[in-house]
Amino acid sequence: MAGNPERPARRTARAAIVLAAAAIAAFGLVAVVHEATRDRIAATARARELARFDQVLGGLPHDNDLLADTLTLRDPELLGTTEAVTAYRARFHGQPVAVVLEFGATDGYSGSIRLLLAVAPDGTVLGVRTVSHHETPGLGDFIDAGKSDWMQRFSGKSLGNPAAARWRVRKDGGEFDQYTGATITSRAVVGAIGRTLQLFARHRDELLAAPATIQP
Repeated sequence: MAGNPERPARRTARAAIVLAAAAIAAFGLVAVVHEATRDRIAATARARELARFDQVLGGLPHDNDLLADTLTLRDPELLGTTEAVTAYRARFHGQPVAVVLEFGATDGYSGSIRLLLAVAPDGTVLGVRTVSHHETPGLGDFIDAGKSDWMQRFSGKSLGNPAAARWRVRKDGGEFDQYTGATITSRAVVGAIGRTLQLFARHRDELLAAPATIQP
């Protein structure tokens, strides 16, 4: 007895429908999970960013949203690069109390060294931390706050203390000790911080101005 030629076609159609339904269900599940975790992921990323700022602000009180109160600066003439410097403004009761600047020392031994610098309105350094670097393991550890206190020597300094021309390592006639065996890295960090303080001084009024939009 010959088989019904419609049965294989029906089975194939049913299988296709089942697969399509499973795919739609899986996609929907992924979408639901993503929606449920999106806010948590965003909150975690935000907390991580704010923790970085706390490291250089040293507990300085502020009541605005640093991640929203930002400014981007470019000054190729001063910095020697078109790379943007991001400024995060800290305010308390509407008054500026600090500016946190994220920038790069582009002349490190093994490439760019990303730094975070907090500056008081009068130009005094509140704190400096290394965000990331590719310096030689061991020799480059001194710029990691968790492994060395070398970066702490910049706290309390400003363009007037020492003078701008003295923002160099001692080997180059400057104020700051270079780390033994890592002069290039030391020179890059000291120079970048000095230039960024000059950037702050040049754009001080703009950096300390009220935001274009009042933050909640």
